Amino acid sequence: MINAPAWLRLAPVCFVFLWSTGFIGSRLGAPFAEPFTFLLWRFTFAVLLLTAVSAAWRTPWPRSGSQYRHIAVAGLLVHGCYLGGVFFAIRNGLPVGLAALIVGVQPLLTATFAGPLLGERVRPLQWLGFALGFAGVVVFVASRYGITFDIGAQGPAIVACLVALLGITGGTLYQKRFCSEMPLVSGGVVQYTVCAVIYLPIAYFGETMQVQWTGPFVFALAWLVLVLSFAAIGLLYTMIRHGESARISSFFFLTPPVTAVMGWVLFDEAVAPAAWAGLALTAAGVALVARRTKGVEAN
Repeated sequence: MINAPAWLRLAPVCFVFLWSTGFIGSRLGAPFAEPFTFLLWRFTFAVLLLTAVSAAWRTPWPRSGSQYRHIAVAGLLVHGCYLGGVFFAIRNGLPVGLAALIVGVQPLLTATFAGPLLGERVRPLQWLGFALGFAGVVVFVASRYGITFDIGAQGPAIVACLVALLGITGGTLYQKRFCSEMPLVSGGVVQYTVCAVIYLPIAYFGETMQVQWTGPFVFALAWLVLVLSFAAIGLLYTMIRHGESARISSFFFLTPPVTAVMGWVLFDEAVAPAAWAGLALTAAGVALVARRTKGVEAN
């Protein structure tokens, strides 16, 4: 990463691990609350946590109305559109494999638009890395979940997943362009507050808002707030601040296979040999993208 502190060299590994645990946490808590209600509680507790941290650390806040607007827009894209789209899609029958495949296009989209929007240049060897990374995701998804869909029955769910794809892609680029200097803690308060305000009427009018406050649900909610909404997002935004959006996005390729490895370790879920091959191919692709410290150079 360009001009990044030395400790950030470990940030990608930590980020991939923490981000991948989000799917485990979502799976654990999903049976006890509807998707938008689940996310509403997640955003609410994230606001409470970050507000307390901001007060304790006396962190700075955005200095102008335009900063607040940019931070809010980035938050709606990264958190609101992405999380809501994925949760809605899977809850409404979209196979996990197809959802992973659709969202897996994100690094390619980010690399494509990083040039015209941010002035970043992706070298030919890095494009090869992106191609290998996506090919690895396809091999992994096909071997583990299969790739089948019914456009008629799953149309709304597919649209929701595409919204998630565009949200995380647009949010990554928007965060880099307009919010690189965002105070991480107070900025998080702004982003999660906006998402909670948007999700409240959606959950109220579209769902029952009933929650079974079981031990697994409380654990899953706490994990998603502390580990994902606080630690993982903080790492992501820090990497975006110090690095190139296209290069950072390549790490998302690793999320589906790493999540499967976690499922294998935690839940004894079988992983086919072809899936391991897909993981290896994806890792090789990401290594090519991040091969040099300067990675994607700015024009």
